[in-house]
Amino acid sequence: MPLLEIRDLKKSFRTPDGPLHPVVDIPAFDLDAGSQVALAGPSGTGKTTFLHLIAGILTPDSGTVRLDGRDVSAMDEPARDRLRATSIGYIFQTFNLLQGFTCVENVMLAMSFGPGADRGRAVGLLERVGLGARLNHFPRQLSTGQQQRVAVARALANGPKLVLADEPTGNLDQSSGREALALIRQTCSENNAALLLVSHDPAVLASFGAVRSLADLNHAATPSARTPNAP
Repeated sequence: MPLLEIRDLKKSFRTPDGPLHPVVDIPAFDLDAGSQVALAGPSGTGKTTFLHLIAGILTPDSGTVRLDGRDVSAMDEPARDRLRATSIGYIFQTFNLLQGFTCVENVMLAMSFGPGADRGRAVGLLERVGLGARLNHFPRQLSTGQQQRVAVARALANGPKLVLADEPTGNLDQSSGREALALIRQTCSENNAALLLVSHDPAVLASFGAVRSLADLNHAATPSARTPNAP
């Protein structure tokens, strides 16, 4: 059984003029535990919506999202929140760090929604991403690349089975982007977390052995991304 199993997933949004505009229409998509897959597509084509449906941030119009055998799409909002806190790590393009909290507090706060805050583990994660000397810094005192590193540590705080990364290099310069991508992939591998990363950056996509197109997913009869980790 794949870690992530999606069947007949559909989501539409109503346009300002009234008609419904279909954004996601995916017959099938599978992702195995520990695998790393990039999802390609231009901005505005539904990649973020797809990730939000997987994470339970949005609910589908129809279809199913199963994570580790559990039907996310059938859960109520509190249950989806609990699942997201314990089994899914989300790396946002804009980082979404809380500006009034330090690095270590941002990571510990994420833990508080799962098994409970553990300062020792939070410190260890931040040290792992190279921020051991920045534990008590606030996000505004960090470079953009350092903020992304905090976001990576936070996403891994509760030992998720699946990490979703939404254009994680989009706000970084080329050098910082390469470092962030390598860090995300390595830390996912070390924690045996599956990674689904969306990007429209050719350099990012070229680094993955398994790349899927959102357009192909929306039209293919039986697409699958069950591909082993690529180095």
